[in-house]
Amino acid sequence: MADDYRRQGFELERRIFELDIKCSSLRAEKQDDDYLQNASAILDKLKSYYRQGGESSNLSKLLQDYTQVILDITFYEENKLVDQEFPEDCSPFKIQQLLQDLTEPEVLAGRLAPAQEVQSVLGLELLECLYWRRGALLYMYCHTLHQRKQWIKKNKDTFLKCIQEGVRYLMRMLQVRNSVKLNDGVVLHDTATAGFLSEGIFSDTHLLTMMYIGEMCFWAVKYEDCSADTMDRKEDRLQFRDIGTQILNKYVLACEGPLQGQGWNTENAKEILSILQ
Repeated sequence: MADDYRRQGFELERRIFELDIKCSSLRAEKQDDDYLQNASAILDKLKSYYRQGGESSNLSKLLQDYTQVILDITFYEENKLVDQEFPEDCSPFKIQQLLQDLTEPEVLAGRLAPAQEVQSVLGLELLECLYWRRGALLYMYCHTLHQRKQWIKKNKDTFLKCIQEGVRYLMRMLQVRNSVKLNDGVVLHDTATAGFLSEGIFSDTHLLTMMYIGEMCFWAVKYEDCSADTMDRKEDRLQFRDIGTQILNKYVLACEGPLQGQGWNTENAKEILSILQ
């Protein structure tokens, strides 16, 4: 057991000090960024812990802090890409790098705590956030590419691959929390809340995720028939029309039902549904 803790501590410690170097470099660009400041503060705490001889006996807490650093640093980097409107020359490489960074906490949790489920190590909220951030990044990228008609004509397959990957991440985000089974001894006096939970809607972010999925499925349906992919590769694709229809119907029912008057617009969702159905 002691050897396991030392091995876990060494690998995590190495990654923490690597992140600290990266964070310091980014703070040289923008010292007053709130997310980089938060990441730096957590890193200082983690470095102090290891310098004082701490062991990885509380691996879950260490990985959660590490994950928060990843989320903060990558958020700063994502915002730079969005502000620059995803430059064509460097965006593909930077996006793949960000996706890899946002995948690493799951990989580390699986490797360093193989006897536990990843969601029990990182916690539901952080795991949801990791999927949300990857899916939302690809949504924003595809939203920008969708407006570059000439680029899409030359790169349809790349565009569709980004959409598929993004939809998969967002669907995983919606599946992190198992929908509450209303017949499993759960007593909910608010029927609207009960309805949301039974459909897996736990927050505004879940609703926004549904709208993102619907839009991406619409873009895919619009362009996939024009793709030069072979039939074998097309068979591996998601059923965008079915997924988009199912998700947007839930979105509309929620926004025009219990959430009516709360600022959620359904016009775009209904327009997409009229095309998908």
